[in-house]
Amino acid sequence: MTVDDLYRDLHAHPELSFEETRTAAIAAAELRAVGFDVIERLGITGVVGVLRNGSGATVMLRADMDALPVVEDTGLAYASTAPGVMHACGHDVHVACLIGAARELAATREHWAGTVVAVFQPAEEVGGGAQAMIDDGLYDRVPTPDVVLGQHVGPAPAGFVGAHSGAAFASADSLDITVPGRGGHGSRPETTVDPIVIAAAIVGRLQTIVSREIAPQDTAVVTVGRMSAGTKNNIIPESAELGLSIRAYSEEVRLRVLSAIERIVRAESAASGAPDPSIDLAESFPVTVNDRVATDRTMAAFRSEFGPEAVIDPGQVSGSEDVGLLATAANAPLVYWILGGAHPENYAAAATAGTIDRDVPSNHSPRFAPEPQPTLDRGVAALVTAAREWLAPAVPGS
Repeated sequence: MTVDDLYRDLHAHPELSFEETRTAAIAAAELRAVGFDVIERLGITGVVGVLRNGSGATVMLRADMDALPVVEDTGLAYASTAPGVMHACGHDVHVACLIGAARELAATREHWAGTVVAVFQPAEEVGGGAQAMIDDGLYDRVPTPDVVLGQHVGPAPAGFVGAHSGAAFASADSLDITVPGRGGHGSRPETTVDPIVIAAAIVGRLQTIVSREIAPQDTAVVTVGRMSAGTKNNIIPESAELGLSIRAYSEEVRLRVLSAIERIVRAESAASGAPDPSIDLAESFPVTVNDRVATDRTMAAFRSEFGPEAVIDPGQVSGSEDVGLLATAANAPLVYWILGGAHPENYAAAATAGTIDRDVPSNHSPRFAPEPQPTLDRGVAALVTAAREWLAPAVPGS
């Protein structure tokens, strides 16, 4: 099966976090077919392949496998066959490209020396997959890498690649907040403590954190993505619920934002005479930090291979990733780059019109559909080029 066919098959059969059994089985079979030693069910559904080829560096290549609970609206002939589940973040591209790179590296062992560790990680979307693999003994069972490499497809023009040095992807924290009150009849509000009013005040006050508590040169995002309360128009409910998403590019800013949220939520509840609210951390991703020296080295290899015009600095991405945990646990540098996946002509037209945000679907959109080519070929080539930059050249006659 070609990489293109593999990608279409994966796109048509998405699987949610920690449920990636079909995808994992495909990855394991593909790795075994080209000579990798394979470990399955690492971190529940993770797969790792190891290809040893003499003395040299150990290079880890990582792809995530999980899809999202999104109803697809792309109109593709190979659209999702799983109701309400879609590869809306491009992890099908990541898996297909890593399989293609594994094939290429295995077929060209005469050109490099060292060890390649191919990681197919589950559950990136819920922030638990990388840690689950580490906790399940990843580095007790495979060689510790000298560098961790990976890529994420996004709405840049297909054919382009590039990484931002330093803080590259934001941290992300998801908070579930329950604001208790005292319910009662809507006609007698004086007998109640209305949690909807408290929740509304909290939402309004949260908007001041970034504008009034974070320095202008710093960046943070506080989004209230979910608010729910009540069952009937004439009933004041017992409680209200809020769901928050917080992004930052430094631990200092992250902690400042989280502290401000807790202070505001508790103060607004106290001001209304309500019981103490509950604030629970549902998910958490650290800041993804690209090692500056390693990134410069890898981007230089890309410029040499693809031409300088094809290598970009995407700037800081406000999305989040857990790939950095694999590098931190190994005390290894990370290089994580953006792989363009948008139709080049459509992207250029939107850029000219100033409508990229509107006309180029981004990750997590039900209309997100990376252009298969040249995206897949460039993604395979990027992984192979990056790996060979770090692996030792083969010794003639060895």
